[in-house]
Amino acid sequence: MSLRQMEYFLAVVEESSFTRAADALHVTQPALSHQVKALERSVGGALLERLPRGVRLTPMGRAFLPHAQLAVRSARQAERAARAAAGVAGGELHIATVHALAVGLLPGIAARWRALHPGVSLVLREYGSTDALEEQLERGVADLGVGPEPAQWMGPLLRIGREELVIVVPFDDPLAGRGAVRLAELADRDWIRCAMEPLSDGVLVLDRACGAFGFTPRTVLRTEHTSTAVRMAAAGVGVVMAPAHMVRGAVGEDCVLLSLDPPWHRSLAVFSRVPLTGAAEAFAELFGARAPAVPAAGARPD
Repeated sequence: MSLRQMEYFLAVVEESSFTRAADALHVTQPALSHQVKALERSVGGALLERLPRGVRLTPMGRAFLPHAQLAVRSARQAERAARAAAGVAGGELHIATVHALAVGLLPGIAARWRALHPGVSLVLREYGSTDALEEQLERGVADLGVGPEPAQWMGPLLRIGREELVIVVPFDDPLAGRGAVRLAELADRDWIRCAMEPLSDGVLVLDRACGAFGFTPRTVLRTEHTSTAVRMAAAGVGVVMAPAHMVRGAVGEDCVLLSLDPPWHRSLAVFSRVPLTGAAEAFAELFGARAPAVPAAGARPD
């Protein structure tokens, strides 16, 4: 069994066709078929069912697929890591992050990176939740992850700053003229909820905090993306809690940001499966230099 055979197998699965996979790989169809058959002999059974119009996975193929994907991703990541260890003169740096950071903080950091390291291109993979980000990074889809600090991470992790969580309301909201609001004052409000809300011991921090004031947030809309939730809040659908930097990146000045009293902050981190070297280390240093630094005193929900 070879890495090339697994790459050929994955190409056939992705294209659902030997012909299209051969074209994508720039090899002949007989050569592709030969490699896939050799792989099937190696594992002891058919991985693909040949159909008149395409192919589909056999039960053995479905069991084999995620492991082949991980092996190929890990091999590519190993190659990138080896090249990155030599410096930041060229190549690609794959970054996994959450949508809120991609909209809020990363544009400015990416622009600065291009100015400092024009030979290293960035490949950004965005996820709607921290759970999805951490799961995919463990599978080897990127060289490093950037996001809220994971509760548990077995690999290298570097704290790089903290972000403030704020309440977003439209300009005509009765609270719009204030700079801060106590959570208890929002007991009778409609809420927009999104996948990026922080968890503590498996419970959404907002639910726990509101419960301490004797109410449950009245949810009127749920969404995967924080930017969508912010735009809904700016339009008056309800209030939402979101990172301050992301709100400014998503809708600019079209809404009002209210700090919570006391303020809420959470840690940001760069984390990876392997030690950060070369381009990955340089990106972590750049992010740390430009990430928001705020005092920890009175901070929640960390």
